[in-house]
Amino acid sequence: MPLTSADAALDTGAAVDSAAGAAPGTADPDAPRADAARAARVRLRAIAGRMHDRIPELADRLVAEVLAEDPLYTDFVPREEFWESVRACLEAGLVRRGPKARGRRPDLSEAERVGRRRAEQGMPLESLLRSFRIGGRVVWEALIEEVTDDGPDAMADLLRYASTVWHIVEQQSTVASEVYRRTESEMLRRSDERVQALLDALLEGRGADGGLAQAASAALDLPERGRYAVVVLRAARRDPGFERPDELDGLRFVWRMRTDGEVGVVALGDREPQDVAAALRDLVPGEAGVSTVVDGLAGLGRARWLAETALATCRPGERRVVRLDDRLPGALVAAQPELAGLLNAQVLGPLDALDAADREILLETLETWLECEGSAMRTAGRLYCHRNTVFNRLRRLEQLTSRSLQRPRDVVELSLALDAARFAGTGRP
Repeated sequence: MPLTSADAALDTGAAVDSAAGAAPGTADPDAPRADAARAARVRLRAIAGRMHDRIPELADRLVAEVLAEDPLYTDFVPREEFWESVRACLEAGLVRRGPKARGRRPDLSEAERVGRRRAEQGMPLESLLRSFRIGGRVVWEALIEEVTDDGPDAMADLLRYASTVWHIVEQQSTVASEVYRRTESEMLRRSDERVQALLDALLEGRGADGGLAQAASAALDLPERGRYAVVVLRAARRDPGFERPDELDGLRFVWRMRTDGEVGVVALGDREPQDVAAALRDLVPGEAGVSTVVDGLAGLGRARWLAETALATCRPGERRVVRLDDRLPGALVAAQPELAGLLNAQVLGPLDALDAADREILLETLETWLECEGSAMRTAGRLYCHRNTVFNRLRRLEQLTSRSLQRPRDVVELSLALDAARFAGTGRP
């Protein structure tokens, strides 16, 4: 706000001594010049005293002019508080800038306080700086009013020090804006930390804690009760060039970088997880898993786990965005690593005795056959071999595992065991 600019304007007496080349109480060889300086000092101190008596009036005037130009000012600062801050600044300035203050640096603590307070109140910086400009103008106009009846010498003295007045106005506005920006940055940092802490708590499954989901809803600007999904990107494949969208194809994203991966909370609205996968398909540089739909922010912990489970069904380097809905059988295996290891050992364990390349050929044939829905012809085309070669490999696999590809239950076991081997990092086709 304005305002200690008024005091600086009224402290021109200190500058008169310097301009006249004489210090108070010392003899000046140039007597006429010294006499003129002393006379100017007396006039300006008299003006300062009269201005001090006008502080309440000046505060009223300044507040009225600020609100006339910026009527939204009181949306951020109560009028009574605004008036009091103006009065306090003027009062402190007039008292502070007395004879004992000569030669000292101007005290800009009131400008610092105002800058900090307005940032905390959320006032736009433009409004704050405008109030300083208006304050400087009001003070300068009041000074002119005071010297008008004192004759041309008083007006000349005041004009001589106009630059001092406006320099102090500039100092105050600069200090206030610097403090404002520092305060705003600190508030944003604390706000970001709080938002991240709330988001982490939700993703860790603590959304059922009393009040957490409600607080997160306000901080994240997301509905507490809504349809959500979570997408998880594999940490090792993060690409610094990946631009994490806040909105994409009508979907809103809130991202959180974690040590074990990158997580995106998706506000679905009336959309579905497949829309999330489609929207991210061309953006994600590596692998990503998308959860099923969960209801409300309190369900984000479960959604994160489901997305991570979907991601676990991706092989490194696969460069795919997969939905849990499309990978449920494999997700069952990935979600139970201990049982998956037992299944792998029980069903495919006999293949461990083979040469690694031989074992890989058999598993690759099985996986391709499953992907081709049991068609030996299509499998042969995919593997660039003869159809009989496919049959021979599959028969050998049946003999080694004691499973038959003619029995549905055995096919299920072989399929799940294949997933278990892949997730365990062994026998990857």
